[in-house]
Amino acid sequence: MGKAEEFRTYRERMNARILEEGSLVTRRFFNLDTRCYEPGALDSKTKELLGLTASAVLRCDDCISYHVLRCLETGSTRAEILEALDVALVVGGSIVIPHLRRVHELLDEVAPVEAS
Repeated sequence: MGKAEEFRTYRERMNARILEEGSLVTRRFFNLDTRCYEPGALDSKTKELLGLTASAVLRCDDCISYHVLRCLETGSTRAEILEALDVALVVGGSIVIPHLRRVHELLDEVAPVEAS
């Protein structure tokens, strides 16, 4: 099992566990988080790129992994993902670099660079 599948499996299992015992507040927050990324004035692809950028600046590896995978699912290219991360690097500074390493590792697994 690759890192992407391992992450997805763990996230789904633990989210189910959290919601199993979660309060109304917890369930509402999870719902709000899901609904926030639905199309509106911005499409889901753009919102996921924004989520990725914010997650990188905040340095949350789980969030970064989630948004990289969602970016791909909503149609972002590898180049678009990396450009969004350039914004995160400028905003967040060099502390973002370790997270960029992990993004490249994840992308190499799920969206490898095509040979020319």
